[in-house]
Amino acid sequence: MYVVKSSLPEAELKTVSEALQGALVDLVDLSLVAKQIHWNVVGPRFRSIHLQLDEVVLSARNASDLVAERSSALGVPPDGRAPTVASGTGIKVPPAGWIKDTDAVAGMVAALGAVIGRMRERVNATGDADPVTQDILIQITGDLEKHHWMFQAESA
Repeated sequence: MYVVKSSLPEAELKTVSEALQGALVDLVDLSLVAKQIHWNVVGPRFRSIHLQLDEVVLSARNASDLVAERSSALGVPPDGRAPTVASGTGIKVPPAGWIKDTDAVAGMVAALGAVIGRMRERVNATGDADPVTQDILIQITGDLEKHHWMFQAESA
């Protein structure tokens, strides 16, 4: 049952809704992974990494809301439930317990890299189907790449 009618033709809507749902899953999980590392990071660079992780959490949460609302606007109910996120994410689960600052940085570089790679695939998939959605995904990808760069610089 569609409560909201999409302005997109069915084929384009399928492509766009899959891209948005995949982005939502990755962004929700990115916020959870970053917060988990945030709570458990230890080491000489604790404070700077701890604060940097909060920036990623905020970005991921804002982006996930933007993606979910775009999906709703197109008539497709977004699904950010825990089982959906757990089964669809492209991010490796962080280790339990304390995480050394160097491992925290490496984990975030890997997590952001995984999400960015999948986001770029979605950017390509949505170009012809819906440039509005593509633009949203481009902006989010640019923001994630900024965080990726900053964490890479932490490990240089």
